[in-house]
Amino acid sequence: MTISVLIVCLGNICRSPMGEAVLRNEALKRGITDIHVDSAGTAAAHIGEDPDERTIEVCGMKDVPISHSARQVRASDFTSFDYILAADGSNLRALERHVGHSEGSKATVKLWGSYLPDNKPIQDPYYGGLDGFKKVYEQCVKLSNAFLDEVAGKKN
Repeated sequence: MTISVLIVCLGNICRSPMGEAVLRNEALKRGITDIHVDSAGTAAAHIGEDPDERTIEVCGMKDVPISHSARQVRASDFTSFDYILAADGSNLRALERHVGHSEGSKATVKLWGSYLPDNKPIQDPYYGGLDGFKKVYEQCVKLSNAFLDEVAGKKN
């Protein structure tokens, strides 16, 4: 059975496309191929744009393939994904208010950080420098592995 996951941030150009790429990469490292990962934003400001150049740069430094075109969360996401994981509390609240969340949603909607004991949100690195994107990357690796441990079993 394929696990389907949607990673969500505000604009879908920094945190969520990086999270999508990292989760997919960590799953492949474990030999998990029956996973579908996508990302989206709660806002429409960047629809159709590539990920932020710093997101692409950090993924490139870590040999993590990334290819994404920004999109906004759709009502159908709540019925087509098993998990919708928000980068922070603000985006989690936006997801919980989304019309799709109440219309027969099958998705588990939660803060991605809730898979770790510290329950930390992923801070938006957009207005900072490259170091912020590196921190987001490291957090995405930890969160990806914690998520995979819970839904697919512990790493060997």
